[in-house]
Amino acid sequence: MIKKTLLFMMAIIAVLSLAACSGSSEKSNNKSGNLEGSLEDIMEKIYETADLDDDFRDYIKNGIMLEEVNAERAEYFLGKSDIEFEEALASEPMIQPGAYSLVLVRAKEGADIDKLKSEIKENSNPMKWICVGVSEENIIVDNIGDIIFLVMSDDGAKPLHEAFRALES
Repeated sequence: MIKKTLLFMMAIIAVLSLAACSGSSEKSNNKSGNLEGSLEDIMEKIYETADLDDDFRDYIKNGIMLEEVNAERAEYFLGKSDIEFEEALASEPMIQPGAYSLVLVRAKEGADIDKLKSEIKENSNPMKWICVGVSEENIIVDNIGDIIFLVMSDDGAKPLHEAFRALES
């Protein structure tokens, strides 16, 4: 009788343990803390959820192009040509009426993310556009897992950064 009770209790503990593990959140299932999806998908989610004023939202909706960042274009978008990354995607206006750039970088596996962020922050050129630029306080470099976020904009930097941070939850 004691053996049966003990076995029954062990079986209940095992079932409860399995139920607790399988009920974990999506965020905890992703042990690396990395965002899921392509850089285009992540960029789209940022634009969809950012709390932008109507003029800036129209500006983005009507004149933004996506460009894959390769080694030849890394200096223009990230400030340095020798930054190593897995892939990167930039979003900038087709015609430059103002200074705006949003870049997502997927770091290589095992990369020092903090070092990459520092290099990007220190080397990004807020005056890379002809006749216009961005204030230093409106250059934001952050990350979620292996995705590094760079935005340079005097109009939408903070709401775009908030939309990026919201992807973590």
